[in-house]
Amino acid sequence: MNTKALTDASPSSRSLLRRTLLHPDLLESLAAILVALLVGAVLITIFGKDALAAYRALLDGAAGNLNSIAETLLKAIPLTLAGIGVSVAFRANVFNVGAEGQLYIGAMTSAWVGLLLADQPWYVVLPAMMLAAMLTGALWAGIAGILKTTLGASELINTIMLNYIAIFFVGYLLHGPLQDPTSPLGQTARLGVEARLPRILEGTRLHAGIFIAIIVVVITYVLLWRTVWGFQIRASGHNPEAAHSAGISTKWVIISSLLVSGALAGLAGFTEVAGVQRRMIENISPGYGYTAIVVALLGRTNPPAVFIAAILFAGLQVGASTMESAIGVPSAIATIIQYLIVLLIIGRGTFRLLYNWRQRR
Repeated sequence: MNTKALTDASPSSRSLLRRTLLHPDLLESLAAILVALLVGAVLITIFGKDALAAYRALLDGAAGNLNSIAETLLKAIPLTLAGIGVSVAFRANVFNVGAEGQLYIGAMTSAWVGLLLADQPWYVVLPAMMLAAMLTGALWAGIAGILKTTLGASELINTIMLNYIAIFFVGYLLHGPLQDPTSPLGQTARLGVEARLPRILEGTRLHAGIFIAIIVVVITYVLLWRTVWGFQIRASGHNPEAAHSAGISTKWVIISSLLVSGALAGLAGFTEVAGVQRRMIENISPGYGYTAIVVALLGRTNPPAVFIAAILFAGLQVGASTMESAIGVPSAIATIIQYLIVLLIIGRGTFRLLYNWRQRR
């Protein structure tokens, strides 16, 4: 009897394995990462360094101890938030490449609100800062949505241009009306304790923003796959003409997806201000908004997968500095690996062709 039950369960177990560990998307992603690492190993060898030692140093820098893990998760927070924001727009077939500018605008307004409410308790200040960051980030992205739906202007071009406007406008504020009067640098005054996200691991910089990122992953997943709005986003992104014929307002899809996308990028700016810098500085982002596009592509615009991709990219960035200092391998190698992974993911059809060819053989 037990043997029969085991036999009956075997096909189901194999089916589950095929849908998860042997799913083509996962296998293609793993193959892309492996190929990128092999190419990186070749480049490292060309530099006359030991590839295994270099990768060991990279892994140690990214996850070798508690502080390394904390730094990796710290960088993954804004990448996750902005990456999911970009993913929402991409799901609607809207190309938001303006997450960097939306992040800057959200960071700036959250810092301003934090300074404005300096005498209020934290449970008033922090929600107000979050709301301000999300609202202004959404409005900044919404400009491109309105231009697209009313004038037919390309959101790709407009969001790029809005990046420059946002960054230079923030620079003006930080060297002008909002500059810390006690400092010659482009930055605001330091935020009070009530305007800071608490750190959750003693001796590290990891803050409560990691919980915000996880909550956003869950909420956006539910919104995209368990709500009418999410269905409209996915249907319109898959086939706008068919969605319009079915009664879905494609204009609303474009604007709402950009509003949500900008809000999440603005939220990423808030976490950097309240959790890391504790003030607004001129170069608040080392390119999180641009890297978020890559993270969204690597995560296949699926919120949980984007979170994993953000951790992977954050680990590569954190570990690259250790690899450079310990082994002498240029940190640019890690950047090459990152973007090579994305190129291979985009060209994942090649892996599928090879897999099908092998199956036929």
